[in-house]
Amino acid sequence: MAGQPIPVIIDCDTGVDDALALLFAVRHPGLDLRAVTCVAGNTDVDGVVRNTLTVLEQAGAPEIPVGRGAERPLVEPARSARHVHGHDGMGDLGLPAPRRRPADVDAVTLLRREILASERPVTLIPTAPLTNVALLLRTHPEVTRNIERIVFMGGAVASGNATPVAEFNVWHDPEAAAILLTAGVPITMYGLDVFMRVVVPGTDVHRMRASGEPGTRLAGELLAHRPTTQGGEPEAEEAGGLGDAGAVCAVADPAGLTTRLLPVEVSLAPGPGRGQTIVDRRPRPGESEIHEGAREQPLVDVALEVDVDRYVKLYLETVER
Repeated sequence: MAGQPIPVIIDCDTGVDDALALLFAVRHPGLDLRAVTCVAGNTDVDGVVRNTLTVLEQAGAPEIPVGRGAERPLVEPARSARHVHGHDGMGDLGLPAPRRRPADVDAVTLLRREILASERPVTLIPTAPLTNVALLLRTHPEVTRNIERIVFMGGAVASGNATPVAEFNVWHDPEAAAILLTAGVPITMYGLDVFMRVVVPGTDVHRMRASGEPGTRLAGELLAHRPTTQGGEPEAEEAGGLGDAGAVCAVADPAGLTTRLLPVEVSLAPGPGRGQTIVDRRPRPGESEIHEGAREQPLVDVALEVDVDRYVKLYLETVER
């Protein structure tokens, strides 16, 4: 099987940076995108489906099945991030409505079908709240026998963005994230600690925006919607973060990511800590474990460092291929 493309499924809430991830996934020769499933997050689920179909169309992707998933988290109401991603979730770029249509089955059914049908174990890449994945694991636990790894964009070791301690995807549906951690398959957490660091320079974004190829041009426009610095020249102002796309880069080129196997749990209690991914980096047990006994926590490969230049180069070479 060496040298064959990795079968992957992306579960997303498209989303500016989810769109960047999709553009990369359909163009990287080492990835075989089998399906895309959609969940409420950055915008409502119907908007996510529309945006996903639009991106695949603009990228010139083959007919990849797209499944509509959960409209809201397991427990709480949906809370969008339109203030970041625009009213339509895609930077309000005014893209034409897609001609493609979603699959005639729901996201959980599509996930089960594609995972079990794959000749090789599938790598699942959630870049969104984890509602669909949690429903899949609870409804069809047999899928885990054909999942190679789950690489999810979510969580944080240090500080959050939705709250001071919680990252948006996990905060949006903490119960779903807690279910994911008990999946019983290898898991990589691509959290905010590396997510925020991978930035495409403005000169590259400027070049992509001027491209005559629709997918490359779309990537440039999306990156320009994610400014990270302000400079005196238009090119400097256009520098944009890859965000979710970095998690897909980590599947295509895992050597660019430094991870450590650590205990991780999700805070589910009400209050300011809800949705926090509590990552235990201590070298030895503390007083809590000594006095109250150790608790069994899932071990997760937590991303701590990323080779920024490597992933920026990889993304540009792939999308501009």
